[in-house]
Amino acid sequence: MAPLAMITDSGLETDLLFNHGVDLVDFAAFPLVDDGPGHELLESYYREHLAVADAAGLAIVLETPPWRASADWGTRLGYDADDLARVNRAAVALVAGLRAESRSPVLVSGCVGPRGDGYLADASMTAEQARAYHLPQVRALASADLVSALTLTTAAEAVGFVRAAQDVGVKAVVSFTVEVDGRLPDGALLTDAVRAVDDQTDGAPAWFMVNCAHPRHLVIALDGGQWPERVRAVRVNASSTSHAELDASPVLDAGDPEDLAVELAGLCSRVPAIDVLGGCCGTDVRHVRAIVRECGGP
Repeated sequence: MAPLAMITDSGLETDLLFNHGVDLVDFAAFPLVDDGPGHELLESYYREHLAVADAAGLAIVLETPPWRASADWGTRLGYDADDLARVNRAAVALVAGLRAESRSPVLVSGCVGPRGDGYLADASMTAEQARAYHLPQVRALASADLVSALTLTTAAEAVGFVRAAQDVGVKAVVSFTVEVDGRLPDGALLTDAVRAVDDQTDGAPAWFMVNCAHPRHLVIALDGGQWPERVRAVRVNASSTSHAELDASPVLDAGDPEDLAVELAGLCSRVPAIDVLGGCCGTDVRHVRAIVRECGGP
């Protein structure tokens, strides 16, 4: 198993919703940037993860909260284009403002979400349509160290996102999600999706990631033993259930942090390319601590 290069934060939205009782309309955390107590809660969340990085002597990637702060979702929540640009910029400033408190290197990642709900593939959107859709948010996040698109379900949307980042001149990270069969929601193999994005963007992504999947689903995604070496980061779910089951569940399945870390370590022992680890749905700072202990931290 390769030594850890970086850790990430965990499942912000599920942590806020289930552990702190915050009502997240449309699973959107970004309105908290404008809310006094919500702003403080976000800062507390990031500080907890910075403390883990400092204790382990590891660099950390912190995702900003605007996973839902794009045009379609923003409209549903009453945010126009100017409001969305402002809140995206403010989210970067919030996370960047905490960097000085850490002894460890901190990368601020401007978080972009899918145009759809993240679990269903939108096969109708072309790469150029995705480029136009994501460009305003990417432009607003451009002061971050990089921009990351999480929970993408198709290669076409990923290509469009990366082209938008190229237009702005900011580094991009692409993160796909996979189902329990190890394939993207549109049925594509992870290997094929990564190859398609690299081929159509001249290898522009800084790296690829998989998020919102349990380690067992990622083992299946090895595709007969072949893992795309460009995928070096994973953010795992606490639960091994399907996306549909997670979406319908009224309670949090936080699993066991130690068991999750052991399963993730098993995956990493088979895939040396993976050296950036963190959490997604159902996880919180406890899971990240366990991952650090099991996968290369002190």
